[in-house]
Parts: sequence; C-alpha cells; structure tokens
Amino acid sequence: MRSICLTLPTNRHCPDTVAALGQEAAYAADHFDIDVHLLVLDSCPPADRAAHAAALRSLPAHPRITAHHLDEAAQRDFLTRVTARSGSTKPELLLDLMLPDGLSYGACTNRAFLIAAALGCASVHRRDSDSRYQSVDGRTVFPVHHELLSLGERAADALAGVTESTLPEHLLERRVAMVGSSFVGEPSVDIARIRDADPAVYHDVVSLWAPEGWSAGRKRALVEESFTGAGTEPFTADHSLLAVVDPMRVDMCNIAFHGATVSERVPLPPARDTIGSDYFLIHLVHDARLPGVLHNRNIVNYYTGERRTGPGFLAYQTRFAKFLLSMLYFHHVYDRMAEAGDALLDERGRARPATVAALARESTGLDTAENARRLDALDAAYRRLGGPYAEFADLLAGRRARLLDEARGDMADFALLTEAWEAMVAAARTTPLAPAEGGPR
Repeated sequence: MRSICLTLPTNRHCPDTVAALGQEAAYAADHFDIDVHLLVLDSCPPADRAAHAAALRSLPAHPRITAHHLDEAAQRDFLTRVTARSGSTKPELLLDLMLPDGLSYGACTNRAFLIAAALGCASVHRRDSDSRYQSVDGRTVFPVHHELLSLGERAADALAGVTESTLPEHLLERRVAMVGSSFVGEPSVDIARIRDADPAVYHDVVSLWAPEGWSAGRKRALVEESFTGAGTEPFTADHSLLAVVDPMRVDMCNIAFHGATVSERVPLPPARDTIGSDYFLIHLVHDARLPGVLHNRNIVNYYTGERRTGPGFLAYQTRFAKFLLSMLYFHHVYDRMAEAGDALLDERGRARPATVAALARESTGLDTAENARRLDALDAAYRRLGGPYAEFADLLAGRRARLLDEARGDMADFALLTEAWEAMVAAARTTPLAPAEGGPR
C-alpha cells in the first residue's frame, strides 16, 4: 500500500492547525487506499510543543495513520545519522544546512523530504501553521483530495480525475510531479501596511523582486499580481486543471510533490531568514515541463501577531529584504532552467540534480552591483515611509556588506546541498527515524 507524508513544519503555537491536519489525514485515509504518516516538525518552545503533542494525542485512532512529532533535538539526531551515512566529506556542513541556527523555510521542508524517504513515503504534502482550511455547506475542503487523485500518476491516466487539461499531448507520458493550489485571505507577504500607507512606495518596493532589466509595464503587472494568491473569493465547487503549472498560481502552504520525480532528486534552497526560498521546486517543475495539477481548494492565510511587534517586525522585514536580494541569483537560474527545458530531466523523466547544481553554482559568479542598487532603492523607499521602516533602513545600512555576501553564499550552499542530495536521500531510506534502544546510531 502506498504511503504519503502529510507534514506541518512549525515554529509557532498552533494546536488548532495540528488538529485540522489530523482531520485531513483521516480524510485521506478514509477516501484513498493509502497509509498516512502525519509529520509535525516542531521548532517551538516546550510549552507550545506540549500543546501540539496534546492535540496529536487527541486525534481519533486510525489504523492507517501514524503520527510523528519531532522536536529539533529528535530532528538533529536523525539528520546526524543520515549525513554520516551519506558518505559526504562535509557531514557537519550538511547538518548545518538541514537544521541551521535560525529560520529557514527551505530547510524545514527539506527535513520533511528526508524523513518522508525514511518512512517510505511516495510523496510529501505540506501545510503551514498560519493557515486554515475552507469549508462549504459544513464540509471541510481538504487539498489532499486533489493531490491523491493524480500525484505520481502518468498524466494520461490523471486526465480522468481533473476538470480540464491544457497539457500538450507529447507530455502525457510524464508523471504528475506536483499538485497545488494557493490561498485566499491576507497577502502571503506581510507588507500590506506599506501599500496602505503609500501605494507609490509599495510599487517601488515590490518591483524590486523583478529582474532589473524588465520594462516599467512588466514590473507594474508583477506588482499588481504579487503575493495576492487566489484573491478573496471563497470556495464553492471543485475545479482542477492538468497543465504545466504557472509558478505564480501555487503556494507552499498548499502543495504536494512526487518524491521520485522531484523532491528526492533536488532539495529546496536552505537560505536562512529569506522568505520565498522554499518556492524553487515549483519553478523547476514548470521549467522542466513536468505535468502538474492546479486545483481551487485554496487555504485561508492569516498573520500572526509577532510579525507586527518590534523584534518580529524587524525579523520579518529582514527576511523580505533577503528575498529581494536572492532574486538576482534565482532569476538567473530560472532563465537558464527555462532554456534547458527537457534537459533538466533524465531518461526516466526525473529532475537532474547535477544540472540544477551547476546552474546554481554558475549564478554565484554574478556581479553584485544590481543587488547594491536594490539595497539603495529599498533604503530610500523605507525612509520615505518613516517610523519603524526608517529604523529598519538604519539596520539595513549597517548590515549592507553582510547581506550582499549572504545572498551569494546562500546560492553556493544550495549548489552544495543539491550535489549531496541523492546520497542523503539514499541514506535516509536506510536510517530509522529513531535509533534502536541501546543500539547503534
């Protein structure tokens, strides 16, 4: 029987989300012939972890659902054994990239990918702690429904389970590598207060994530589309599209990847304190022309209060600034991947890690002058806003050289991790999630 990993990485108090994830797991097990590994990767303080553990214990027992609740100590133990078994000459560095001292959106999902491999799961289905499911007529609409209808299937076989298809006929023999949707509610990036305070500054700031050479009109269109997800329209009825999915239409709070085709082949960039760093595989699937399914069971996004407090505000704005700087490198890689197309895949239709790693490493040679200009523009925009934004501009100015170096270094780390990824996945497959009592580690 096929196994899947339904995972929630979290660093915040969210017992209600854990309980809802349990309901989604039960839906999956009741409606599909699968086993579900419900995985909560918990980076919270002890009191919050205890609340999450209580939520998991309260879930009704199900013969085909196994819950795993791992704090960072348990995750580190597992990863230490995996990196040691991988044969890498730099196991300590790999461990640091997998579980860094600091927030990393890519690293937390990479840990789920490796743990899923250890558990024998065919796919990873990721949710976020700051989101909720929609409901209609008293029925919760779980994204896993569409994910399990087609993920990993030949696209030709998946046709029967979707509403429509725009997939070219010559791609129908490829496997569905990704199924995803987006969100409704608040924008995915917490900068709406900038838009409310000064729409012109908002345009200047958001347009910084476009390539510098884009036209004003193209940048304006990007700004209008950015971070809005699926808007605000609530779910009413199912719709699903088999296609080469536009990366702007899906979000990592509502996504599933087929392991053998994508997530066991290439990891996510492990950049620290950088929003958007976990979206890379969505672009890889698109540029390699792998089939995907876009559905409309959008998740409801909301903000947690800590993002808008003093330390939380500064931390979040730093992650946003680092996202803008990362785009110099990501745009280069995305452009090269689009040019490579089918060359991103091997003879079995799987992503080629060596090709991706080479492109990431190539990007580290780019001139950083464009990023220096990004920092100049961001500094000017935030000083126009004044108040806490001007204070953040002072912080940015003091970290300028370090931020430029970190953005380049993050891509070098991604290249290194991608080169090691196949060996790490192979090691994970033979590594127990927890060591035997008194046995070898």
